[in-house]
Amino acid sequence: MLQIYNTLSRTKAPFKPAEAGRVRMYVCGMTVYDYCHLGHARMLVGFDVVQRWLRVSGYEVDYVRNITDIDDKIIRRAVETGRRIGEVTEFFIDAMHADERALGVQTPDHEPRATQYVAEMLDIIGRLQAKGLAYQADDGDVNYAVRGFEGYGKLSGKSLDDLRAGERVAVGSAKRDPLDFVLWKSAKAEEPADTKWESSYGLGRPGWHIECSAMSKSLLGLPLDIHGGGPDLKFPHHENEIAQTEGAFGGVLANVWMHCGPLMVDSDKMSKSLGNFRTIRQTIASGELDEARSDYTVNPREAEMLRFFIVRNHYRSPQNYAPDNLLDAQNALDRLYQTLANVAADEQGVDWDDAQAQAFKAAMDDDFNTSGAMAALFQLANDANRSGSARAAGQLKALAGLLGLLQQDPQTYLRAPTRYKAGAAEGGVAGAAVLDDAAIDARIAARAAAKGNKDFAEADRIRKELREQGIELEDKPGGQTNWRRV
Repeated sequence: MLQIYNTLSRTKAPFKPAEAGRVRMYVCGMTVYDYCHLGHARMLVGFDVVQRWLRVSGYEVDYVRNITDIDDKIIRRAVETGRRIGEVTEFFIDAMHADERALGVQTPDHEPRATQYVAEMLDIIGRLQAKGLAYQADDGDVNYAVRGFEGYGKLSGKSLDDLRAGERVAVGSAKRDPLDFVLWKSAKAEEPADTKWESSYGLGRPGWHIECSAMSKSLLGLPLDIHGGGPDLKFPHHENEIAQTEGAFGGVLANVWMHCGPLMVDSDKMSKSLGNFRTIRQTIASGELDEARSDYTVNPREAEMLRFFIVRNHYRSPQNYAPDNLLDAQNALDRLYQTLANVAADEQGVDWDDAQAQAFKAAMDDDFNTSGAMAALFQLANDANRSGSARAAGQLKALAGLLGLLQQDPQTYLRAPTRYKAGAAEGGVAGAAVLDDAAIDARIAARAAAKGNKDFAEADRIRKELREQGIELEDKPGGQTNWRRV
């Protein structure tokens, strides 16, 4: 039976959706003012695996992942670039979708945008005000009165006393309490016209936290079976969501809360100020990136390596993006593809009676333990390599497919260049492959001619030359030579 670790209860327990056979899952998505970075990649891939396994387990899944398309950072980006808000958000939504396609992230069932649910947000704010949990301050903002919600802090484990320690109300702030947070922001004269909505509180726009309360309630109802997001959202965003939704409607917002672990870069938190900030496209693009384009040419070998790098770690564990770790991930994924290149896989699908399939399932049912599931995949690869079993290779490919892996043609994959390999440059990225496919084929033809002329010294020299440039040759019966990049 599937067990999930619940951030709220801080325990792992059997998963029981509110409605048998159906899962209503809401995951906080992107604020679309910039390109997605590697931390976003972990969240996108992590919850993609979760929803895939829920479906494999027989559940009907309603998966909602929202888009925040109105926010201070978006407004700032629009003003800086002289574009309308809608132009900025559409560009970065398209860019986000390009990243998702590259990483094999399946499209959620619903992808609501905050600007489509302003009326629902205002309804919740009105309910909170009627219950004494919201007030309009002198500056026109409508704030949530945190002191009035008894359960505040239950998700993060923070008490009001801890949170208030050292807090001071900013000079000029109209909040009654420094912990109160904004539900509705009063419009400022200098802000763009397309950032303002009419309301009973005057012109303004929603605060960030209220968006998810409105979208999750409107699309999925209450309670949610699973609410998820990145590690930085636990507090204050998810804590504030609970206060808003439960304060307005009673009951509970979500039965299970899931948070993926942090992604570090060289053991430090990723930050532009530290100079270690990397976007998804910087990591997996082929060729130069054009900042004026939302799409880009993807290196499929590197893209799957990044997905593999994320998936082979448990979603709750910290993960360190570092050159050696990427090199190791590329080598490990290459070994699995080499198995499928050596042993043709049958296409019978998963045999769940197989011992490794059962081990895979047991791992995934244990809080989506993908690291344990990977162990089963590598055991199948060992079995296939040792015995030449098409069935073992077929099990390997079919089970990996449940994680969004190993679905490329092995020969095509192994011939693709990769920057994440032995001899990579500082930072884990080397230059593009020196030889293109045509040049490699020409050298192989020259080697074949040398062998035909019994000039084995020249044939060996060409093999060595190619190996030094990362090209490994494999001679097959009948005079055929296969090659791959290592």
